[in-house]
Amino acid sequence: MRKRTAGVGRDDQPPPRSSNNSNLRTVTTVTYGECQKNQALHLGGSCMDGCGEFMASGPEGSASAMICAACGCHRSFHKRIVSVQLVCDCSYSPTTSGSSRV
Repeated sequence: MRKRTAGVGRDDQPPPRSSNNSNLRTVTTVTYGECQKNQALHLGGSCMDGCGEFMASGPEGSASAMICAACGCHRSFHKRIVSVQLVCDCSYSPTTSGSSRV
């Protein structure tokens, strides 16, 4: 049997970009979707419970925040969804060249 090795890296960090504009930044948001825990693994079968979205059982930072309130399993069984947005922190104010205010 052949062993599988997985690459070590952070999924939530986009690759660094070279940019001349220091006003650009990336905002990474991580959410957890449907549960992918195989509930019938001990029986030799395959059955997903159908929990549609992770809902924390407790407040952020506590141990119960890692447990889903809907299905009772750990957050790591839920599909991880990472969204990265490029945000510009610039304020645009149009210049009025050639016009005068009276």
